[in-house]
Amino acid sequence: MIEAFNFPLSPFNFFSVSEFLQQLLNGVSLGAIYALIALGYTMVYGVLRFINFAHSDVFMVGAFIGYYMGKLVPEGTLWGGLGVLAVSMIGCAILGMTIERLAYRRLRSAPTLNVLITAIGVSLLLEYSGQVFFGAAPRNFPALFPVRNFAVGGLIVGSNQLIVIAVSVILMIVLQLIVYRTRIGTAMRAVSLNPKAAVLMGVNNDVVISFTFGLGSALAAAGGILYALNYPSIDPLMGVMPGLKAFVAAILGGIGNIPGAALGGLILGTVETFVSGSQWSTYKDAIAFAILIIILLFRPAGLLGRFTVEKV
Repeated sequence: MIEAFNFPLSPFNFFSVSEFLQQLLNGVSLGAIYALIALGYTMVYGVLRFINFAHSDVFMVGAFIGYYMGKLVPEGTLWGGLGVLAVSMIGCAILGMTIERLAYRRLRSAPTLNVLITAIGVSLLLEYSGQVFFGAAPRNFPALFPVRNFAVGGLIVGSNQLIVIAVSVILMIVLQLIVYRTRIGTAMRAVSLNPKAAVLMGVNNDVVISFTFGLGSALAAAGGILYALNYPSIDPLMGVMPGLKAFVAAILGGIGNIPGAALGGLILGTVETFVSGSQWSTYKDAIAFAILIIILLFRPAGLLGRFTVEKV
C-alpha cells in the first residue's frame, strides 16, 4: 500500500534525503492514478465542453470488474494481472460508450445545466446500482501481480508502485500516439476545435464522441485497477473522492489539455502524499480543494491551459 511507507514529516523540520525520495516515489505513484482518471475528464470536456461526473463511478466499476476477473486467474502472476487489466478496460470502454449513447447524445444541444444534472444522475445510478449488485460492504481486492518490496539505498520500493508507474506511463504514451498519430485522433481534435466544420469535412461526430467516451472510460478502468492494487479495499462509493481529486487535477493542469491533466495528477498526488506525511495529514483532502480554489482565482485556465474568449 502506498500509505504504508509514509513518514511523519513536519514542514518546519529538516528531513533526510531518503525520506524525501520515499515520499516523492509515493506521490508519483498516487499522482499517476489521478492522472489516468483526469485524462478521461479532460478528453470528454475537450470534445463536448461538459464534465462527465459519472466518470469517477466508471473508475469504481473497473475496480469491481478486476475483482471478479481476478478470481478467475492465478493470483500474483504478471500475465494474469495484465489480462484482468485488459478485460476491465474493455468492459468500461463499452460502459462509457453505452452511457454516452443512452444518457448524453440527445442532450448535446441542450442547456449545460441539463447535461450537468444528467451526469450527476448517471453517477448516482452507478453508485447505488453498485450497492445492489456488488453489495455495500467493502471487499478485499486480490493480488493480481507479484507483490515484492525492494530496498534501494534508504528507499522501500513496492512492486505494485512500479507497476502503477509503468502502466500509467505506457497508457499515457499510447494515448498521445492515438490523439496525434491516428485518423481517429485527428478527428477528435477536429471535433474539439469546431464540430460543425468537422461534419462538413466528412467527420462522423457520433463515432468520434463515442470513441472518446470509450477511451476515457478505459483509462478510468485502468486507474481503478491500479488504485485497488495499492488500496486493496473496494466498495461502490470508492470512486467519489479519487474522482473529485482527479477533477481538481484536470482543472489544475488545464481542463481540455491532455498533458495538463497528466501534470495536474502528478502534482496533486505528490502534494497530497507530502501533506499525509506531515503534521497536517488530517487536512490533506482540504488542501487538495484549496489548490483548486487558488487555481480558479489566479489562473482559471490551469497551468497548461490557454485563455479563450467565448461568445455569449
